[in-house]
Amino acid sequence: MENQGTDTAPTVLFRGCHVTDGTGAPRTRADVALAGGRIAAVGEEAARFDADRVVDASGLVLAPGFIDMHAHSDLALLVDKEHLAKTSQGVTLEVLGQDGLSYAPVDDGALKQLRQQISGWHGDPEELAWDWRTVGEYLDRIDEGCAVNAVYLMPQGTLRMLCVGNDDRPATEPELDAMRRLLAEGLQQGAVGMSSGLTYTPGMYADTDELIELCRVVAEYGGYYSPHHRSYGVGAMEAYEEMIRVSEQSGCPLHLAHATLNFSVNAGRAPDLLELIDEASARGVDITLDSYPYLPGATTLAALLPSWAASGGPDALAARLRDPAARARMAADLEVTGSDGCHGVPIDWAAIQISGTRHASNSTLAGLTVAEAAAQAGQPPAQFCFDLLLADDLGVSCLLHVGNEENVRTILRHPAHLVGSDGLLIGARPHPRAWGTFPRYLGHYVREEGLLTLEECVAQMTGRAARRLGLTDRGRVAPGLAADVVLFDPGTVADRATFEQPRRTATGIPYVLVGGEFVIDGHRRTQATPGRALRRGARRRNP
Repeated sequence: MENQGTDTAPTVLFRGCHVTDGTGAPRTRADVALAGGRIAAVGEEAARFDADRVVDASGLVLAPGFIDMHAHSDLALLVDKEHLAKTSQGVTLEVLGQDGLSYAPVDDGALKQLRQQISGWHGDPEELAWDWRTVGEYLDRIDEGCAVNAVYLMPQGTLRMLCVGNDDRPATEPELDAMRRLLAEGLQQGAVGMSSGLTYTPGMYADTDELIELCRVVAEYGGYYSPHHRSYGVGAMEAYEEMIRVSEQSGCPLHLAHATLNFSVNAGRAPDLLELIDEASARGVDITLDSYPYLPGATTLAALLPSWAASGGPDALAARLRDPAARARMAADLEVTGSDGCHGVPIDWAAIQISGTRHASNSTLAGLTVAEAAAQAGQPPAQFCFDLLLADDLGVSCLLHVGNEENVRTILRHPAHLVGSDGLLIGARPHPRAWGTFPRYLGHYVREEGLLTLEECVAQMTGRAARRLGLTDRGRVAPGLAADVVLFDPGTVADRATFEQPRRTATGIPYVLVGGEFVIDGHRRTQATPGRALRRGARRRNP
């Protein structure tokens, strides 16, 4: 994957910065020169560089641009050219196509369903032409210019939607062949791997053997598998074990998305997870993981429903939400048994906070928990939830206050840990992780808590992430590599986004460059849109 930098990028010299090169090595004081979209020189050679612009970077750390291993900017990159949520954090590359559901490849029917089913993740922008169908065509849209670079994961749930449908049943052999073919085509067109959302329909209907077969294709093309596995609550350890088994039997590298253990049943169990990962790594399984530095999760409200309710697709789900008998069964699954959509844990409506809605008529509910909103409406919480989903065409997004700080702190110190925001960018009250993840790691967990050294944290955000993505031309500060860089003040860098004000930009990040072009210059967003799709090579490893 080649950088998009061109000869039109400015020649820039940063003087006197503290270079943290993305490898974890101690920082060094040096000058850094950029030219033609590349890092031209570091150290004494840079000091002699004849630059168009010289920036006094004394007191600032210069690092590779941050890589968001789990982003939900699939549509935002196409419509929000400013993309301040990520540019202001120092992010220069995002990994899209997460959680097994995204917008390529599609046909007309699948696209219609996805625009409804995951509008709570991405919205449904009216200004989009929606004129792509293949992975290559979608990546071409990104190439038309956006704020940061992007890579794409093939969404396994979308593949199943196209080839099997929305029913809860095993794939037939012809259907599995069709998924294999579509997966190979997407990888040939530039995808870096495959994602799954195994608590989301229809991807969750795939059994272990089906996932192994698909991952064998991913492995042939040198990609990796990034699953949102089947449970982060009851059964979480078994779900992690299944993903390791998929990786081990398919030969496909594994990246565990938003790897954590939630709900009270898993309090303090992070060492058990890390032991499982270490044992698998010792057997030769290639495993990395990412996490976000917050306790609540975020998803769509409909995703919490039991999977049987969503079988058949959004229209079938809406019909069940109108049926009294189905509503009673759903309520029992949610509140008594613990639905598979809610990770097997009986739901606490006071822990489910509405963060956004599709329709403006429902937007006043943002910030309320389902319990609070139901009390205001004079309804039982489950019945209020079902009515709201119908009124909002399934577009409600929510926060789940189910995390555990001890688990977060333990996992982020693991050497296989990388960083992903998992940030939804839409809604009146989105999760602040979309705007604060990277500065929160640097400010809170590095400077204030001392849980990581700055160099170790930067390595997680940059060089090690680039290695997982198969990128050889970025993720480090070295001559000849892509000039995707960030400069931040280690003494002041901090997140300011809160649950009450989730779109506040970070402090202490004055400069961000993508392909050698300033996207943040003196803390201000420029008009530059140098971001492009980075396509993985299409060559099969085992033809």
